[in-house]
Amino acid sequence: MSRELLWTPSKERIANSNVHRFMKDVEKNRGFDGSTFNDLWKWSVSDPKNFWDSIWDFGNIIGEKGERIANDAEKFWEYRYFPDAKLNFTENLIKRRDSGPALIFWGEEKVRKILTWKDLHDAVAKTASALKRAGIGKGDIVGGYVANMPETTIAALATISIGAIWASCSPDFGIPGALDRFGQIKPKVFFAVDGYYYKGKVFNNIEKIKNVVDQVTSIKQTIIIPYVKTGLPAGNRTDVALFHDFIGEGVVPELTFEKFPFDHPIYILFTSGTTGVPKCIVHGAGGTLLQHKKEQLLHCDIKPNDRVFYFTTCSWMMWNWSTSILAQDATLMQYEGLPLFPKSDVLFDMVDSCGMTFFGTSAKYLDTILKSDVCPTKTHKLDKLRTMGSTGSPLCAEACSFVYEKVKKDIHLNSFSGGTDIISSFVMGNPISPVYSGEMQGFGLGMHVKVYGPNNEEMPVGQQGELTCITPFASQPIKFWNDEGNKRLIRSYFEKFENCWCHGDWIELTEHGGVFISGRADAVLNPSGVRIGTAEIYSQVQKVEEVLECCAVGQQWDNDERVILFVVLRDGLELNDDLKKKISMIIRDNATPRHVPSKIIQVSGVPKTNNGKLVEIAVKNVIHGREVVNKDSIEDPSLLEEFRNIPELQKY
Repeated sequence: MSRELLWTPSKERIANSNVHRFMKDVEKNRGFDGSTFNDLWKWSVSDPKNFWDSIWDFGNIIGEKGERIANDAEKFWEYRYFPDAKLNFTENLIKRRDSGPALIFWGEEKVRKILTWKDLHDAVAKTASALKRAGIGKGDIVGGYVANMPETTIAALATISIGAIWASCSPDFGIPGALDRFGQIKPKVFFAVDGYYYKGKVFNNIEKIKNVVDQVTSIKQTIIIPYVKTGLPAGNRTDVALFHDFIGEGVVPELTFEKFPFDHPIYILFTSGTTGVPKCIVHGAGGTLLQHKKEQLLHCDIKPNDRVFYFTTCSWMMWNWSTSILAQDATLMQYEGLPLFPKSDVLFDMVDSCGMTFFGTSAKYLDTILKSDVCPTKTHKLDKLRTMGSTGSPLCAEACSFVYEKVKKDIHLNSFSGGTDIISSFVMGNPISPVYSGEMQGFGLGMHVKVYGPNNEEMPVGQQGELTCITPFASQPIKFWNDEGNKRLIRSYFEKFENCWCHGDWIELTEHGGVFISGRADAVLNPSGVRIGTAEIYSQVQKVEEVLECCAVGQQWDNDERVILFVVLRDGLELNDDLKKKISMIIRDNATPRHVPSKIIQVSGVPKTNNGKLVEIAVKNVIHGREVVNKDSIEDPSLLEEFRNIPELQKY
């Protein structure tokens, strides 16, 4: 498939990039011999110990590296980098103490806040001291039912600074979803935001907090973050305090940084839970820090004093990734609420107002503004914006073109893909290579990814297969919580291919050395034995102006599988035979006849996780009459009922 060249970095941009400086450094000191990013990737996976050691040095990690670069374990999941190292994650993030901005926060149109580096340091010091007084120490768990705001960042960094573990989910989760998460890990202290703003409306969380705390009996102390000012819950089972009362006023206590082992746990991340109870994935300090240093410095070209934004919630690993921006001495920008309110280009207002240099968002957001009248290149300056990041789901060719046509011509569109499982990415962009429409630029440095077919054979360019990583990497999870003998972890990633990480994405390599992700392997369509990634259909339906969103699933039918396409149309439109024919022809002409759905059905909306990812598997289960578990992880689970017992699906 031919893909349009959208952007080529200038010689000046290449010369000024962090990765160019890194290449010169490893050429001089570590034997690298090459001139392109692909050359660098090949070196990084052929000599991984040397590579990860160079990231420690180039990233100026504060800590004791130790003598061994790796423990050389034979089993992938037991292999560990820097087994003798010691560091403190928080110390690496709040090195500065000056009056420059560390955090810039917008809460829709309701709240604006800036914290300096000194403000951040002092607040972390007070919170760490308060957590110690509350009995929190090394290995204890602190939970957060929280919004993406400065107090959350402070609470997390304070928790990690004293050797405890942070785990959070966003306040829009219902009680069952919160219990599915916090009930498994049993936090001792619980930070919770009193409510949140969404589309200008106030959502009060106090009763939800009380319900969760009453049922998670491990919680001994509840700290309420006052955002919408609802007050304290009445009749709570535990001690309750407002955030500022908990941390106290007056003299700032000394913030000491005990050094912990490289693999000391700092985060528990939860999977979406759409196919069962959420897995609780434990990530370590060193691997997280090293991987984020690599991605943010080399792939995203983040520099000191940059102003970096990623639209995220505290349930998504991009929140953890964004927090690490502080380690690059850059300003972290946060937005809480609907990113299209009070107007659809409000985030571009934030770009101009705050001097944003890196704008990270989701494919869902770009698709939404693509189908609106937003044209930032005409309405905003965007003069400091260098990079736009996208993740969450595959970015279609039309959205890529939109960025260059209506956002900014000279911008690095950095599309990446990874997951909660690795708190980072397998596939990323880089600032020194061309960007082509509809594809990602390549694999992450140090991530030895192969595309494997069903018989462990490596697939050639243009043929699809499983995203598989064949050698260990720094940020692989330490373990799953309550997983004796790593049985669930091994079953999740290492059963399909022996001693190789199988990620569950369906991908192909492109002729440019890039990557095209077709979707999740477990959602791949299989009509007449031909495997089709859902993204291949979505990328064509995006071209149909009448369609806002769509969802494709396979339906078991007549001893085979047929493709069913559900579409959400613009307000006031009805799906008729002419529109069905138009959709089918666009898919047929730009993909293959096998991609054309057997049925096209109009629905009012398509279900997504709270992080905006389509849940094709849930839809597939509903149309087959199977149970959908953990509906609370779905943003609007009521939408699923629309897919139940559809008459059209009962006939040819």
